[in-house]
Amino acid sequence: MSTPVAQSDNRAQQGLVYALAAYGIWGLFPLFFKQVTDLPAFEVLGHRVIWASAFTALILTLGMRWRHSRPHLTNPRVWGALSISALLIATNWGVFIYAVGDNQVLASSLGYFLTPLISILIGTMVLGEKLDRFRQAALLIACAGVLWQIIALGELPWISLVLASTFGVYGLVRKKTPVDTLTGLLIETLVLSPFALLYWAWLLYTGDDHFLSNAYDAGRMIAMGIITSLPLIAFAAAAQRLSLTVVGFLTYLAPTGHFLLAVFLYDEPFGLHQLISFSLIWLALIVFSAGSLAQRRK
Repeated sequence: MSTPVAQSDNRAQQGLVYALAAYGIWGLFPLFFKQVTDLPAFEVLGHRVIWASAFTALILTLGMRWRHSRPHLTNPRVWGALSISALLIATNWGVFIYAVGDNQVLASSLGYFLTPLISILIGTMVLGEKLDRFRQAALLIACAGVLWQIIALGELPWISLVLASTFGVYGLVRKKTPVDTLTGLLIETLVLSPFALLYWAWLLYTGDDHFLSNAYDAGRMIAMGIITSLPLIAFAAAAQRLSLTVVGFLTYLAPTGHFLLAVFLYDEPFGLHQLISFSLIWLALIVFSAGSLAQRRK
């Protein structure tokens, strides 16, 4: 029979796998969403919601989990909490689509580099999570790296700040809401779906719809919904199993992917300031990893 400690270790290992899967896919998001930059951003956002909802419902059906989901689907408190997280994630999605379409992938990268700082701040101030000296040092180094890039921009990076704040608070809401991963995502997309469907109806009425007029466009937008669902499912599972501090630092994997795509594939400007910032952030990750290894050995 497994001990509570062994069960806790196993749960943490599962959370790590989920987190790596989520952030790996998110790191490639600019690559996916560059494929739909010729379509209106709001239309892409609407179909992300609609097809993410349909895909999640399909997974629940194939897994025969509707009976398990029913108590949450009929719980007003769960719907209330996830209505907040739905608005947060919809804002995050919309700003990200805009950033990719406007050739500001580096701005999205900075936003998701900021997200761990928001998560760590929430973890310490709201949930009472403790920081050891390694994590304190890593946090200070990461702050220095992000602050350097903000100063180098010479302006308020609103895209970055909106992405960071919405996703940081989203992680807290999902962690504190007693609902399983799939059901939570389904409720979030169901909250948003009426607005998405109304907007789709308006596009059909005005003749501006791309989905029904072009099979290729329809396929691309359905794919965006599926790609949207997969990392969110993994992230929600990770948030339930890991501390917000650990989740916060793993978040650096996604913006690293954005950064590399922006610089080496999309040729966005990259100079000395970005190099210094990037180097400081990776140094923070090295310090954090060293602390985790030392704690595990102890």
